[in-house]
Amino acid sequence: SMAAGALNAAQSYYEEKYDKVSFIKNIISDNIMLSDLYIRAKELHVETELNRGVFLIRRLDEYFEGLTVEAVQNIFPDRQTSFALSMGESDVVLIQQLGENVSTRDLEKTAQLIEETLRENGESTVVVGIGTVAAHLRDLAKSYKEAQIAIEVGKVFDTEKYVVSYENLGIGRLIYQLPIPLCKMFIREIFGGKSPDDFDEETLTTINKFFENSLNVSETSRQLFIHRNTLVYRLDKLQKSTGLDLRVFEDAITFKIALMVVQYMKYMETLDY
Repeated sequence: SMAAGALNAAQSYYEEKYDKVSFIKNIISDNIMLSDLYIRAKELHVETELNRGVFLIRRLDEYFEGLTVEAVQNIFPDRQTSFALSMGESDVVLIQQLGENVSTRDLEKTAQLIEETLRENGESTVVVGIGTVAAHLRDLAKSYKEAQIAIEVGKVFDTEKYVVSYENLGIGRLIYQLPIPLCKMFIREIFGGKSPDDFDEETLTTINKFFENSLNVSETSRQLFIHRNTLVYRLDKLQKSTGLDLRVFEDAITFKIALMVVQYMKYMETLDY
């Protein structure tokens, strides 16, 4: 009968979909041997050599109900080219077929679209990590790991960013690899017994604005609404207390990295203790 035919079709669709989900999950969790990967891919009609993007969408607020596989899949309804699956409590992963030459910029646009679509009432509730393009099925695991690292590093250094790509982690990527004892030594070397945390709000704002404006005194004082001489006075005071003159490129680099190292150490403390 027709009903039986429809039922069979529905069942085989369900099984294939379900199989595909567990197949992809096994790949990105690095749970499948290469030989099995090829066999399963053939059975499930999944192309092995194809550019794919991996987007890890993580819930920032545990009470946010909007992050579901369906919600992500609805943004990209074509299941052949875009495949969403849930990983653990707070993650949804989207694996998307890409064209030949896709730039990081394109991936970031897609991630932005996901973030903005899921965002509710003006507050950001998810962060999206982007791995490097996977040219082969077996590379999905690597891309997934990179997307995880991107979110982690972003959480430490770019707390305002809701889309973080592994290819654009900058200095944060290096600092994130450092052992804490090394960091402590570096901070002691730069600031002696003091910590950049001891700086008052005004000083920190001044420093950050100065960095944002590429060490330009006039532009920084304009944006802080203070007289040029006031800024010069603050920089002189900072130089007296730290021995670092932020108008000197090398000192500025040292200072910038030191601030990031302190941020990283603080973050690691919240994890450990």
